[in-house]
Parts: sequence; structure tokens; C-alpha cells
Amino acid sequence: MHPWTRASDAERDHVIEALHQHTTAGRLSLDEFTDRLDAAHHATTHGELAAITTDLPAEAPARHGGTRRPLLAAAILTVALALLLAVLALAGWGHMHTMMAATTTTMAGRQ
Repeated sequence: MHPWTRASDAERDHVIEALHQHTTAGRLSLDEFTDRLDAAHHATTHGELAAITTDLPAEAPARHGGTRRPLLAAAILTVALALLLAVLALAGWGHMHTMMAATTTTMAGRQ
């Protein structure tokens, strides 16, 4: 690509994702990340985007824990389901207790 060719939103997003990864890896401070993020959002050409990451390795490091997202989602879903079942069980128990009391009272009145 020529440096003066206009960049697309997807290309800007790719650079922004790389900046996130480099910051997570410790290559950029939060101040540097913020400055470069602003520059990426305002970049209009490939040359401007390239200048933002010129001092960083070409391939951003892979995020560790990427496989943990499904596990985290499953754990959150499991806890939410357990809480829902507990609430339903408690609500049902209260209703059952009321029914048992009414039945006992009715049966006691028949004797």
C-alpha cells in the first residue's frame, strides 16, 4: 500500500487492537497508548497509521487467556442459573408451606 492511500475504519481498528495488545504486553505506557489511540482515530492514510506502530514489533503478541472467555462466560452462566434456581426454590417452598398449612387446617376442621 502506498503511504498516501486512505485508510479504512477496519484498518484503523486493526491498529487500535494491536495497540491494546502491545500495552497489555508492557511495550506502551498508558500515556503512550492514549496518545497513539488518539492518533489512530484521526489517521486518514496508511502512512499515518504506519507511523503509529513503527517502533513496535510487526506482530502483536497473542493475548493470554483468550481461551478463558468461554470459561468465564460458562462460569457466570452457571452461577446465574444456580441463583435463579435458588430463588425459585425459595419462592416455591414458601408457596408449598402455605399450601401445607391450609391443607392441615382444612383436615383438622373435618375431624
